[in-house]
Amino acid sequence: MAKKEANFDLYIHDLLVEAGIQADTQGSNIVPINEALKTASKHQTGKVGFPEYIAVVDDFVLVMEDKADRANLCLKEADGTISMTVQATTDYAVNGALHYAQHILQKTTYKKVFAFGNAGDSKHHTLQPLFVDKNGYKWLPEVQTFENFSMAHIVEYYKRLVLEETPPEDIELADILKKAKELHEYLRNYGGLGEDEKPLVVSAILLALREKEYGFNLNQLTGDTLESNTDGAILYQYLEKNLQRAKVAPEVKKQRVLNQFTLIKDRPQLNTKRADLGDKTPLKYFAEYINNNIFQAIVSNGREDYLGRFYGEFVSYSGGDGQALGVVLTPRHITELFCELVDLKPTDVIFDPCCGTGGFLISGMHKMLRLAKSDAERKHIKQQQIYGIEIRDDMFSIATTNMILRGDGQSNLICEDFLAQDPGELQLKGGGITVGFMNPPYSQAKGKDTANLSELCFIRHLLNSITTGGRVAVIVPVSAMIGKTKEDKAVKQDILKKHTLEGVISLNKDTFYRVGTVPCIAVFTAGEPHPADKIAKFINFEDDGFEVKKHLGLVETERAKDKQQYLLDCWRGKVADFPSSFMVETTVEDTDEWLHSFYYYNDEIPTEDDFMNSIADYLTFEFNMVTHGKGYLFEQKGGDNNA
Repeated sequence: MAKKEANFDLYIHDLLVEAGIQADTQGSNIVPINEALKTASKHQTGKVGFPEYIAVVDDFVLVMEDKADRANLCLKEADGTISMTVQATTDYAVNGALHYAQHILQKTTYKKVFAFGNAGDSKHHTLQPLFVDKNGYKWLPEVQTFENFSMAHIVEYYKRLVLEETPPEDIELADILKKAKELHEYLRNYGGLGEDEKPLVVSAILLALREKEYGFNLNQLTGDTLESNTDGAILYQYLEKNLQRAKVAPEVKKQRVLNQFTLIKDRPQLNTKRADLGDKTPLKYFAEYINNNIFQAIVSNGREDYLGRFYGEFVSYSGGDGQALGVVLTPRHITELFCELVDLKPTDVIFDPCCGTGGFLISGMHKMLRLAKSDAERKHIKQQQIYGIEIRDDMFSIATTNMILRGDGQSNLICEDFLAQDPGELQLKGGGITVGFMNPPYSQAKGKDTANLSELCFIRHLLNSITTGGRVAVIVPVSAMIGKTKEDKAVKQDILKKHTLEGVISLNKDTFYRVGTVPCIAVFTAGEPHPADKIAKFINFEDDGFEVKKHLGLVETERAKDKQQYLLDCWRGKVADFPSSFMVETTVEDTDEWLHSFYYYNDEIPTEDDFMNSIADYLTFEFNMVTHGKGYLFEQKGGDNNA
């Protein structure tokens, strides 16, 4: 047992190092804590205590006790409280950690301690944190890494989990969604706009508002009825100037975007004054609302695709979910995860052939800009390393607006049919596309005549469009990885002949909240045939730390960073032992279902408690059957051998 515990101690040490936490072993280099430990024996004799690890992060103390058996995680009293008897603090991880935490609080000036009871081995274990202060202790959710307790995150974690404060981003999100709902009502009631037109009007106004520093003023919107001077005509003039200022090119692209915005000057209802709006036109009312409530949030937050959020909200408030058109926009935490899965670098050239409102391009550009070391690199990224295709004119215009709002008027977006493009020509863009991101249209293949529109066909076409050795990540329904039809099976076979499947990650069923699609992420290496002995990773990431909250939709909880860090550690090969319930590494065949559920096997040895619980469940079942007159189900039949 001592050897097992020592190995587990090393595993915990590695997790601490990875989180950037400098911890001391069985003592502390901090004098007051070390003095306190001199009388902190778990045997409660007043002698020296030796916790496995102690660290100080910010003004928090972290103290840890490890046990090699999960049965020794925690001992509780009959009332459910943590037992503090000598046997409990000596033999159980949580109890021992709590003992040390209370002693440190009593003997030092530290006020806040996170106590960790860690039990198991490197493959199957439980890491159970408590928060301890003078008022007692508080149970916290189990963790898989110590990322939340690093210097970068510990204060935020404390505020969320211990103080139970609503994080600023949740407040901002709630505010934005509230405003999206209000704006939806205004656009519908006063503008008579359809669900696809609403985000276009918002985009047009945002572009015009960017011209405020060059002469545009909301007071110029007077409701004039002269055709060349209506509010819509004025907004159109300024948004056109902004497209020119952003150097949107070529001219055909700029004109295509402008064509989508002509409704603001052509629609009489938008340009007619209304008494119930204070004798303003709906356009001026919308422009004032956006300027006062939304504009600054959008231009100051480069990471968030607010126009995409508005689009999703407008569709949902209109009673749809976008699926009828195959439109399922990707949430930001997924677009950012893609960047990590492919290890995005500032030298990469990104391509999204179904870019929608530009979510993947925004996240990719944001990551690359952060990694860039000079203004010249950043300029080159914006102008030469971002490529996208969108087949729908309205989405194309929104994506273009999104990129302009982030200072990228020359992003190489085109409005075309991706499947009609020559993969060889696409490969050459930007000197060679190295990264492909995609959320293709869903459920477009309804039969043999439309089999070429399946998600797998989109994946194959994207892989063929990336330079050899390039990385590709796609998010598709889990059904796409099964290959039910003859046509899909042939495509899977063709993919493995030319490209390498690195792995598939099954996602939270609520990732596309309100849509009902259960998605997964598939990651490939382009242009390199899949070797027969290639080991691919299949991960169950359904518990990703995101939850659905009323009035907010899918939001990040305090567990998300920890969950994602563990996912990335496993994906990058940093975790040697992992439960098969989370990840399976295996060779693959084109006839396999490329999903964790297909390859999963239970590698966990049942504990004695598991066995006893199973026996108890069976006996309870048998008793219920007998008392309900179905005892005959358990009568043995046959000859002497069954007597």
